[in-house]
Amino acid sequence: MLQAALRDGTASRRVVFEVFARHLPGERRYGVVAGIGRLLEILPDFRFGEDDLAFLRENRVVDEPTLEFLAGYRFSGSLSGYREGECYFPGSPIVTVEGTFAETVLLETVVLSILNHDCAIATAASRMVHAAGSRPIIEMGSRRTHEEAAVAAARAAYVSGFASTSNLMAGRRYGVPTAGTAAHAFTLLHDSERQAFRAQLDALGTGTTLLVDTYDVAEAVRIGVELAGPDLGAIRLDSGDLGELACEVREQLDALGAHKTRIVVTSDLDEYAIAALAAAPVDGYGVGTALVTGSGAPTAALVYKLVAREDADGVMRPVAKRSVGKPSRGGRKEAYRRLDPSGTAVAELVVVSGERPADARPLRAELVRRGEVVGRESLDAGRERHRGAFAELPLTAHQLSRGDAAIPTVFD
Repeated sequence: MLQAALRDGTASRRVVFEVFARHLPGERRYGVVAGIGRLLEILPDFRFGEDDLAFLRENRVVDEPTLEFLAGYRFSGSLSGYREGECYFPGSPIVTVEGTFAETVLLETVVLSILNHDCAIATAASRMVHAAGSRPIIEMGSRRTHEEAAVAAARAAYVSGFASTSNLMAGRRYGVPTAGTAAHAFTLLHDSERQAFRAQLDALGTGTTLLVDTYDVAEAVRIGVELAGPDLGAIRLDSGDLGELACEVREQLDALGAHKTRIVVTSDLDEYAIAALAAAPVDGYGVGTALVTGSGAPTAALVYKLVAREDADGVMRPVAKRSVGKPSRGGRKEAYRRLDPSGTAVAELVVVSGERPADARPLRAELVRRGEVVGRESLDAGRERHRGAFAELPLTAHQLSRGDAAIPTVFD
C-alpha cells in the first residue's frame, strides 16, 4: 500500500485512522483499555534500521523510493484516545491516529498488536478482580504464554486491579509489585516435607507461604504450623475441591492457633471459579492460564480503520466501509459517557459534530502532538482510573454471563 501510494502521490494525503471494536468478545458487558502506555513507549523509537532496510531490499519487498522513505521514517502525526483503565464499549473510538497516509498506515500492526492483547487481558483481569471482591489476586501466568506477552499481561492485569505478579521483569520494567510461592518441585527435592518446609522457613521467615498439597494436606498443615508457629504467613492449595478443602484447612489452622495464617488457592482459576469460591474461607487467589489467554477471549477484536481523508481540494471528508457485516462510521470522533443524577453511566456517546453533550464525562485525551508524546502517565494512574470507571457502571456490568453491553453506544 505504501509503495503504491508513494507512486501515485496519495501517500502525503492527511488521513484519520480510528481504533475501535465492533463488538465485545465473548458477549461481555464492558471492555478495559490497556496498552496505551506501552504504545507511547515504543512510538518514538519506531524506526527502520539498516538491517531492516537490507532485508526489505534483498527480498524485493518494496522498491528503492519506498526504501528511501522508510530510511527517514519518523512519525510526526498525532494520537488521541482513551486513557488506560477506562472502560470501553462497541464503537468507542479508543485511539485516533492522524497524519499522512504514509506515516499512519505503517502503525496499524504495532498499534493493534499491543492494544488487542493488553485490552483483552485487562478485560479478563477486571472480571476476575470484581469476582474476587476484596480478596487479592496474584498474576501467575508467565509459563503459559510468550515471554514478552507475559510481561505485558502482568502490566495489564495490574491496571485492572490484580495485586501483584510472579513475573519479576514486570516488576523491574513497570514497577508492578511482585510475589510468589514455592513449587511442588521444592518439596520433592527434599527427603521429607518437614525438611522442605524447614529450609523454606529458615531462608524466608515465618511470613512465607507453604505449598501443602504435595502429599497429604492435613499433615502438611500440621507440620507447617509446628515449625513456623501461629505466625505462619500463608498456605497454598493447588488441587482438589478448593472450596471444601479451604473450609477443612481453615478449621484445622484455627484449631492449631494459626488464626492469622492466610489461605491462598491456585489451580486453573478463572472468574467463574473465583466467583464460586466467594463463600469459602479463602484469603487470596493465584491466576495464570486463564488470565494470559484472556479467559477465552485472547483478543479484544479491535480494528484500525480509515474514517477520514483529505480530498484534492484540501478538505477533510469522512469515509467509511460498507462491507456486509463489517461497516464502519466515517468522520473523526469524540466520546463521552453520559451519567444519570446518581453518577451511574447510562450511555456511551460517540459524536462527530465536536459539540460536547450535556451531563457527560469526556473520555479521550491528547496522547501525541506532532510526533511528540504528551500523554505519559503512571501505571497507578490507570489503575485508579479503572476503579472509578467501573464504579460508575450499572450493576449489569458485574454479571459474568454472556449478554449485551452494560450501557448502549449512541452515535451522533
